[in-house]
Amino acid sequence: MANATAESVTREARLKWVLIPQMRVNILAQRDLNPSWVNKLAAELSLEKLGNPTLSFRDGHYYIVDGMHRVEALKVFGFGDYRIQCWVYAGLSEEEEAEMFLVLNNKLTVDVFARFRVAVQAGRDVDVDIDRIVNAAGLHISRDSVQGAVRAVGTLRRIYTRAGAKTLARTLAVARDGFGDAGMEAVILDGLALVIGRYEDRIDDAVLTAKLSKMGGGAKGLSGKAEVVRQRTAKPKTQSVAAVVVDAYNSGRVGPKITSWWRTSENHDAA
Repeated sequence: MANATAESVTREARLKWVLIPQMRVNILAQRDLNPSWVNKLAAELSLEKLGNPTLSFRDGHYYIVDGMHRVEALKVFGFGDYRIQCWVYAGLSEEEEAEMFLVLNNKLTVDVFARFRVAVQAGRDVDVDIDRIVNAAGLHISRDSVQGAVRAVGTLRRIYTRAGAKTLARTLAVARDGFGDAGMEAVILDGLALVIGRYEDRIDDAVLTAKLSKMGGGAKGLSGKAEVVRQRTAKPKTQSVAAVVVDAYNSGRVGPKITSWWRTSENHDAA
């Protein structure tokens, strides 16, 4: 097998016959098991098309790096005690196993939450820093509808890449204190980040938070007003959210106001 290269993974794998009962899963370097997908693979099982799972031999055990669902399908099919041919790496750390998973699964079919979780385990700088910022805000990244959960992983990365760590941290704090959990919606976070990223220190976060907390209907009210603006202007929803936020910030303000969002956007890219 040719080298699978990443920042820290450059070793060669060797083909080896391995008993399925000897295989384990490093949950920090894998997506969540999807039973429906396992059953589908088992129902359509073709040994010729199975391919070779990728394993990591570490601490006397074989950890599945890629092919967990295929291995589980073999168990469902009745081959749970069989020996199958796999690509086996030796000497990988847990972080390198996570990195290898990302290299081998660099496609959209891997769930965004799984990719983020594994990327943090692999020590990828951007994902680790995003996770740090979210946790510092008293929030956590989760697909579950629980208090303090942020589901918009792709939006977090977009904000971080576009405007940096400081803007992401400010955005999360304003959304959290202004709207609570309802403020963790992707379009709300993205629109707020556009405003904070553009106006930077001209925005007083405490004033903005207070304005948003008094907005009728809360986060839903903001989204509804932005939808009206979107339909009227034919602009993207995130920019429409930004426009409503700027108007709310300026409304009734005694102190310095900021320039209208649309007026500013004539000279700046706010996509």
